[in-house]
Amino acid sequence: MSKHEHQHQSHQDIIKRLKRAEGHLRSIVTMMEEGRACADIAQQLHAVEKAVCQAKRTLIQDHLDHCLEHAVGAVAQGERASLDEFKQITKYL
Repeated sequence: MSKHEHQHQSHQDIIKRLKRAEGHLRSIVTMMEEGRACADIAQQLHAVEKAVCQAKRTLIQDHLDHCLEHAVGAVAQGERASLDEFKQITKYL
């Protein structure tokens, strides 16, 4: 498997989001080391958590849209509906 075999258009955006979350997480550690209020820290942790969850959701949906479509190929209309339903429900991850 090559390094770029599973690279999709959304991956660069996901990388940027994760790098921002990484920097944000480092600033939260600093906040804790400085003894900042727990409510402030919790709020910032919540923001990082949401960013990481959104990155995960985007990655999974991108995978389904590209890799699963490629693997399944052309399918009958009835089977296509099942695939579309599966892709739709992943939005709730």
